[in-house]
Amino acid sequence: MEKLNFFLLSIIPIMVAINAPGVLPIYISMTEEMSKEERRRIARQSVFTALLITIVFVFVGNAILHSLSIEVEDFMIAGGILLLVISISDMLKMGESKIATTSTLGVVPLGTPLIAGPATLTTSLILVGNYGYLPVIMSLILNLFIAWLILYNADSIIRLMGINGSRAFAKVSSLLLAAIAVKLIRTGIFKIIEN
Repeated sequence: MEKLNFFLLSIIPIMVAINAPGVLPIYISMTEEMSKEERRRIARQSVFTALLITIVFVFVGNAILHSLSIEVEDFMIAGGILLLVISISDMLKMGESKIATTSTLGVVPLGTPLIAGPATLTTSLILVGNYGYLPVIMSLILNLFIAWLILYNADSIIRLMGINGSRAFAKVSSLLLAAIAVKLIRTGIFKIIEN
């Protein structure tokens, strides 16, 4: 029962960190000239990459941070600042910048840093410390499955929301991302002060 409770407690933070609806307009703009089958292959590739990177980081992240004498709080602050810059840049940019389409588009930039970015990695690492590996990994798998469904059905979702509705939603997602970034920075600073 406790594991189920931990699983439920870790679903929402990971969902907000992954921000699949916010990635959707970027995914559409990067893959608009591809065939439907190519877009779906990119969706699979990006979600698999994000899963692999996050699971590896969950298991070895603390060891890497320890070997570099980096505290989790330092990682939280750095990740928060990076996320804040990304979210502000996304909110303020006037035009969409065109990114060259390649066969590894699903790995970089979609798989990482867009899906498995600093927010996802930091959130997963912190949640593992609070709830353990199994609930967090199960939450991660569920959230990445939802992300895959969103990307896989991108055409239908964009038709339903409209491209302007999707872009507006992306801006709201960027604002949420900025709030998460500020929270990461604040939490990291307060933890350093407490210690």
